[in-house]
Amino acid sequence: MIVGAAAGIAVFWLLLVVALMRANPGTMPVTDVLRLLPDVVRLVRRLAGDPTLPRGIRIRLTLLLIYLAAPIDVIPDFIPVIGYADDALVVALVLRSVTRRAGAHALARHWPGTPEGLAAVQHIAQPRAHRRA
Repeated sequence: MIVGAAAGIAVFWLLLVVALMRANPGTMPVTDVLRLLPDVVRLVRRLAGDPTLPRGIRIRLTLLLIYLAAPIDVIPDFIPVIGYADDALVVALVLRSVTRRAGAHALARHWPGTPEGLAAVQHIAQPRAHRRA
């Protein structure tokens, strides 16, 4: 169970790195991108424990943590590459939902990393309608 969660988080991290490199080539050092995974995990944990956020958001984040730790997935993890892609997709969708409902300021308030890392995560978590503005 823990191995599956760790592997799912690692794949999410790799997909995040690829997305960041494609979205903003050359704007963020690779070392900063590598540091995002622990910060994203701490962010989700902090958001889930924030009593000032609406209950629905905290429930979504708690369910996300349980989903990542659970050995049962939509696509089994033993399938190469796509086995962990569902985990990464779920994390991205939940962060996007949290950003839409609670606002980018909630992410900023709980972000434990660098300002560049926060900007990268907000870029991925930001709903597409707000990116153009």
